[in-house]
Amino acid sequence: MNTSQGILFPEALTQQIKERFHYVDHDMNGRERLFFDNAGGSFRLKSAVERFAQIDALPDCPERIHELSLFLQKVQADGTADLRTILNAQGGSVYASLTASGAMFDMVRAVAENIPGTNMVTTVLEHPSSFDALTLYAQRLGKELRVARSNPVTGGVDVADIVGLIDQDTAFLSVIYASNISGAKLDIQAIVQQARAVKPDLYIVVDAVQHAPHGLIDLQKTPVDGINIAPYKFFGCRGSGMSWVSDRAAQLPHHKLAGKKKDFWDLGSSAPWQFGVVTEIVNYVCWIGGQFIQSGDRRELFVHGIERIELHERALLARLLNGGDGRSGLRHLDGVHVFLDHEDLTKRDLILAMGIDNLEHAQAVREYEKRGVIVYERVSTSLYSKRMLESFGLEGAIRVSPLHCNSAADIDRFIDITQQISLAFSGAEVP
Repeated sequence: MNTSQGILFPEALTQQIKERFHYVDHDMNGRERLFFDNAGGSFRLKSAVERFAQIDALPDCPERIHELSLFLQKVQADGTADLRTILNAQGGSVYASLTASGAMFDMVRAVAENIPGTNMVTTVLEHPSSFDALTLYAQRLGKELRVARSNPVTGGVDVADIVGLIDQDTAFLSVIYASNISGAKLDIQAIVQQARAVKPDLYIVVDAVQHAPHGLIDLQKTPVDGINIAPYKFFGCRGSGMSWVSDRAAQLPHHKLAGKKKDFWDLGSSAPWQFGVVTEIVNYVCWIGGQFIQSGDRRELFVHGIERIELHERALLARLLNGGDGRSGLRHLDGVHVFLDHEDLTKRDLILAMGIDNLEHAQAVREYEKRGVIVYERVSTSLYSKRMLESFGLEGAIRVSPLHCNSAADIDRFIDITQQISLAFSGAEVP
């Protein structure tokens, strides 16, 4: 089976999937719209929102011996196990925080302050939560910060450009799983293997926030020391970051109450709903997996579910770029430019950067909204975009990020609206 162009879900399954999310086809006011800004968040699972409300409404403290306190303890234990299911993580410690960015700063601090070395390595495509954390501690500790360049052809970072910066004096490597501008996936397995070939005991932390909803993570194949996800970008709720740290990283000095175990990372009482939402995310992905295989193994169901999500999204990306059923894709529309358009879709998540002639990017976003489409402008004046865009030689882009609950018909509608906008600002007559 050729999967290079992806495989769409059956239409009946796509409809079932849409029904499990809030506001896929309409906004809260009932207005029809396409929400293609899922890289800035994501559609919310109805079950996740319901679980959040149910658990957070309870006044009970999980650190008690009462019946509902024991129930909350089980919610946390199940959610902890389910984060391990997502990551295929064994050992180490699970860490719940207010945001994934906060957790990244904590992980960077623990490694930077306690592991010897004269330099730290990262990439130009990192989210500010990791890049700024490394910059802060490099300056504070007098270490050199080495930054791997981006590849403007693939939209990612080449393995050799990262590994070439690592030596015996490297204390730390921090790397993003996938770009939140180009959608390019970095080859984490090759990066980990080759980096550790240079320095076997190298500490590695990965930002998986952008990639986690779109593809498989397997820490048994990519044994890193810390990794974070954000449930609100993974069909869940805002106000939560979930991370895992390896056995050796968990033991490093970090902020904690003195009476807690040495490898305990939660500071204060975690909110049990955070764990309940993780379980609902895993339940949902396993449900998708169960549409295609029969298994009693939760990780196996999750793996198959996230792989089918990836294949559906790849098919959506292929349709977005190339069109279908007699309709041209974005690559072939006059006045429309797809940036960082690497041909190998197996190395891309469902994120696309584009531009339209005669339209400033923020203006284009407003034109889309007038037509019932939500996208996002990435511009060089933004602290979240400047460094990455400049590395690609771009001043800005329109970021388009659908999700697997979108259909081929949604993609076709977006292409039609893009063509209308392009024609409207080209001076040509709009059909």
